[in-house]
Amino acid sequence: MREYGTVTAVDGIDLSLARGEFLTIFGPNGAGKTSLLALLAGALRPNCGQVWLRGETLDFGEVEWRHRIGVLSHQGFLYGHLSAEENLRFYGQLFGLSDLDDVVNHKLQHLGLQDRAGSLVRDLSHGMKQRLALARALLHDPDIVLLDEPYTGLDPSAAIVLQGVLSDLKDGQRTIVMVTHNLTEGLALATTAAIMNRGRFVWQGKRAEIEGDFGQFYYGVIEGEE
Repeated sequence: MREYGTVTAVDGIDLSLARGEFLTIFGPNGAGKTSLLALLAGALRPNCGQVWLRGETLDFGEVEWRHRIGVLSHQGFLYGHLSAEENLRFYGQLFGLSDLDDVVNHKLQHLGLQDRAGSLVRDLSHGMKQRLALARALLHDPDIVLLDEPYTGLDPSAAIVLQGVLSDLKDGQRTIVMVTHNLTEGLALATTAAIMNRGRFVWQGKRAEIEGDFGQFYYGVIEGEE
């Protein structure tokens, strides 16, 4: 549970994910989705309850486990006065990566940014910044990836690139949790889906359980909770 004063942002969610699962969380603004991701990332502490990682309770005083998690958030955590390549090198050094040249070059190429490696981040388009932020989140090859609205503000071509990268992450080894308003793309990637409203999961199930028009199903669930 996570509360902000009298507001309960995350209310009694019991979530267990196995290695290789891709959970997509849908829900209206203010449902608590970003707060839930922050709890999973260790950026927020629960008011009550526990967060477990690979069978162990997270110790918020330790930092080693954070190296196993990659987070893409609204902030991006990019430095505008540095180039795309310099940003990745900076984070690579923080993670103590030994093969930094190869890793940085690979991530830039994978995200279609090799031609903009020397460009300052402040000069990049929103879509390019979003792809670079994803490269930063994946730089240290985390086995848990948390994505908060990765499609926001992307044009169709950038969304296609992102969809391909996220599809590649479904390698059976990583656990991925994505929050998105994009019903079509979000459901296409998911092995498991959840609908969140007012801090709770009001529906959760396997992708294969969803039949017919998911948009109609989604709005029916939300309206039923109003």
